[in-house]
Amino acid sequence: MRRTPRTAVSSTGSRRRRRRLRDAAAFALLRGMAYGLGTGAAGLLVYWLQSYL
Repeated sequence: MRRTPRTAVSSTGSRRRRRRLRDAAAFALLRGMAYGLGTGAAGLLVYWLQSYL
């Protein structure tokens, strides 16, 4: 049985890997933005509360 050369293998696996990496990077960016906004909102809330206490 003869093996097919590496160049004959479809490159869809590479595309899937790039897509997965791009999706993971987008999710990490979105999560970081959500954490940043939440931390900022909590900081503003604490600052606002301290001014009234």
